[in-house]
Amino acid sequence: MRLRLQRLLSLLPLLACVCAPASAATTTTTLRKPAHHRFRLHWTRWNPMFRPSHESLLIQNAEIDRLELPRIQDDDELEALKESGALQPIIANESLRFDPRLDPSRRYCRPWTRDFVQDIAQAYYHRFHEQIQVNSAVRTVKVQKKLRRHNRNAAPAEGETASSHLAGLTVDLQRRGMTKEQVQWMERYLFYMKSLGLVEPEEERRQWVFHIMVSGRYADWRETQDIVPIDRPEPVAVSAESRAE
Repeated sequence: MRLRLQRLLSLLPLLACVCAPASAATTTTTLRKPAHHRFRLHWTRWNPMFRPSHESLLIQNAEIDRLELPRIQDDDELEALKESGALQPIIANESLRFDPRLDPSRRYCRPWTRDFVQDIAQAYYHRFHEQIQVNSAVRTVKVQKKLRRHNRNAAPAEGETASSHLAGLTVDLQRRGMTKEQVQWMERYLFYMKSLGLVEPEEERRQWVFHIMVSGRYADWRETQDIVPIDRPEPVAVSAESRAE
């Protein structure tokens, strides 16, 4: 019996060597999982239809200049435009809500922009039975300069690429929290409006919003519609290649 135990003990180092490769193989298999996870994340990266660009800012400012609208400098100018009716309040309802952080004094925009927001909110609610959220509307130059100090990606307060919020044409609608289907619906709706020259949209990653400048032409176009369509079709199919980086 003692001899058999000695033989077994002498075989233990050999057994350890035989088992070592199996253990190493197990470890290697485990390490592959994070690499596979990173590969999957690569295919879910930010890939919006409407990327912010210098050209888009130029288009937005060209529309402001065409309409001969002022860039609102401060709260005094803002209040004067409200009193004259040049800026209209955006009204919350079953299809539309506000980010509670948005100052009530800045829940205003141009009349045609207000109409656009109401139309898209109604269409979105009809499709998904959920509200659209307004995160930002009119701003003053003073507010924009303060924003730039905290967010260097924000548009400047002056010059040919100044923020179109300063003229009251633009709203930011929250993108964060939308499903893939909801984002695609928004993009199709905006693609159709853009093809008619009625909006200039951007999808901002830092704030996760749809930034939408609404052209003054929207008012005239809307008057030609007997009934504003609930769901707008795409005039041209949008291929995956057109959205690639």
